[in-house]
Amino acid sequence: MKAVQYREIGKGPEVVDIDVPEPGPGEIRLKVLAAGLCHSDWFLMDLPEDQYVYPLPLTLGHEGVGEVEKLGDGVDGVQVGERYAIYGPWGCGVCHACAQGKENYCPHAAEMGIAPPGLGAPGAMAEYVIVDDKRHLAPLGDLDPVESASLTDAGLTPYHAIAAARDKLTPGTTAVVIGVGGLGHLGIQILRATTAATVIAADVSDDKLELARKVGAHHTLRSDDDAVARIRELTGGEGAVAVFDFVGIQPTIDLARETIAADGFIHIVGIGGGTLPTGFFSTPYGAAVRAPYWGTRPELLEVLDLARAGAIGVHVERYGFDQAVEAYQRLHDGAVQGRAVIVP
Repeated sequence: MKAVQYREIGKGPEVVDIDVPEPGPGEIRLKVLAAGLCHSDWFLMDLPEDQYVYPLPLTLGHEGVGEVEKLGDGVDGVQVGERYAIYGPWGCGVCHACAQGKENYCPHAAEMGIAPPGLGAPGAMAEYVIVDDKRHLAPLGDLDPVESASLTDAGLTPYHAIAAARDKLTPGTTAVVIGVGGLGHLGIQILRATTAATVIAADVSDDKLELARKVGAHHTLRSDDDAVARIRELTGGEGAVAVFDFVGIQPTIDLARETIAADGFIHIVGIGGGTLPTGFFSTPYGAAVRAPYWGTRPELLEVLDLARAGAIGVHVERYGFDQAVEAYQRLHDGAVQGRAVIVP
């Protein structure tokens, strides 16, 4: 089968032919219908050799949807032919966090060698993928697979971040979204669908600001030297109740710090490598800083329900396997509008 793999440190993705995997006991093999590209893939592929800890070669793709094609021994409650989205942050399944569906915060996954598909385990950017347990499948129903694949991360991750701040986002408040890429353009839609806050979107790209307006941002502005003053002006001088930084580089984190209101929430979602010291004289009184990771299994079901209701939708650029390397380069260059998706 064809697969997109990371095979050699520093060399980027390659399209290769590999064997079709066989499901073991309790496992499910899906025929992949679509798989999304993510900046997290590049974060992993850009790691130097002394920091890269996963097996090579690694089949990429932690955003995937597929159709059940074969069941391993002992699997029940799942039928061949059914379509599912894959919940990616796999945990041990038995700890307190996992029992609540919060496998994204499982404290034992790393020590047990459990890794997400595409981010340590073989991923969905292939013709077939193995899912380790049926609890990691979310029914797709009548949702379009190509338009839904990226909801498993690009939808779930901002949904999880926004859910943690939702009680703050009452009528009359303001939320700032920094970075209108794959996650940010969905973050805007989720804010509009689930809160009453006014949404300000900031980015360095005019094309992405135009996308922000199309998906519902109330205000858009360039993330430049005037951004702090403009956000302060739009919030009556008080700042935003919540800032969601989907980039995470030092300039965007500094923008978040300078525009957050007292008792507000800063959520650093992007993995750009920036940091934010907190404490007196660094952040406003009462301001909380979080670095949320992915999302919970119940939240993925809620994200899919939002899509089913037409409240959110992914702006998709479609690519075939033979265009995967090109798609990854466009992602690396910041040229993708919304989310890039490989369609086998």
